[in-house]
Amino acid sequence: MSRFRLAPTPEQEVALLGHCAHARYIWNLALEQWSMWSAGRRSYPPRFVEQARQLTEARADNEWLRAGSQTVQQQALRDFDQAVMNFFGGTHRRPTWRKAGMHEGFRIVGAQAQRVEKLNRKWARVLVPKVGWVKFRLSKPLPDLKSYRVVRDRSGRWHIAFAVVPDSIPGPGTGEVVGVDRGVAVSAALSTGEQLLVPPLSPGEKRRLRALQQRLSRARKGSNRRAKTKAAIARLKAREADRRKDWVEQTSTRLAREFDVIRVEDLRIVHMTRSATGTVDNPGKQVRQKAGLNRGILANGWGQLVQRLEHKAAGRVERIPAAYTSQTCSRCGTRDREARENQAVFRCRSCKYTANADVNAAVNIAAGRAVNARGATAVRVAEKREPQLATSA
Repeated sequence: MSRFRLAPTPEQEVALLGHCAHARYIWNLALEQWSMWSAGRRSYPPRFVEQARQLTEARADNEWLRAGSQTVQQQALRDFDQAVMNFFGGTHRRPTWRKAGMHEGFRIVGAQAQRVEKLNRKWARVLVPKVGWVKFRLSKPLPDLKSYRVVRDRSGRWHIAFAVVPDSIPGPGTGEVVGVDRGVAVSAALSTGEQLLVPPLSPGEKRRLRALQQRLSRARKGSNRRAKTKAAIARLKAREADRRKDWVEQTSTRLAREFDVIRVEDLRIVHMTRSATGTVDNPGKQVRQKAGLNRGILANGWGQLVQRLEHKAAGRVERIPAAYTSQTCSRCGTRDREARENQAVFRCRSCKYTANADVNAAVNIAAGRAVNARGATAVRVAEKREPQLATSA
């Protein structure tokens, strides 16, 4: 995605919010139809063609729906149909309900997505159906236009994101291999000894966030004070997300330029970040601790980093089985669960080798170690650089 800041007028913002509401309503209606189906039924839920016919009938009977853009509404049905196919294909989670204030957006594809004009060096504009020409900040060159998505985040900022296939970054051609171990305390530890950290909120921003969260807990539901407090929290969260995305972009670009092969652990992040709440009959254990771990994983951009690496270093990213990489000595190959003394220190009891635990795991990943049941490992890959600490990329 190539994203730009949208600058709608107050009147255009009202129209854009109307498109978002229509797209959300159509999505939820399609989800309701699909949710009524269960395995074993003879009839299947309607697919896109039948739902598009039903949409035409609904627009004829409802003036408020007819006032919106049919392009936006039909695309919501296409997006839902694709979400169902992705779910059954095993690549995505089950489609969920979309809520006002959380899921504000719609997508435009085809010829209408190509109605974009460059105004000057800093600004361009896009023709949104039934909204008109909307200006956006031209912070980077415009990509090839095939489709775009207009979204409004929780802090109230509007963006337009063009779907593009990014160009791959050529490797250095030296044959150098790097292993990347993703963690919570250290966002990404490299086999070269470097430890990279996602820039967090400053201490002052964290204090303000805590104060706002306390104020939110005391505010009455539906009050103006609660709405203002939620908006202030959303702005801080958006600032944190922007820093994380910027770190991911810089780190992935740097790794794609400096190494020919990039090896990462093959982690199922979707499964790892599932809630541990459980059910009434079978409640979960250590729910608060698991929720904190989930927040830590998501805050360090594990999935975003690998996704961008696969875009920028296409064909050069290898996923290595994660089993025992943190318990195996990168020098002698001995596997010992007691060797990792704590979060930061790895001390092999066989060869007395001591190293940072995350860097040791990264060296194992760089070696492509898939530890078998007997504990045998591949030949060790030597570290090629002096260890250093980097707080940003």
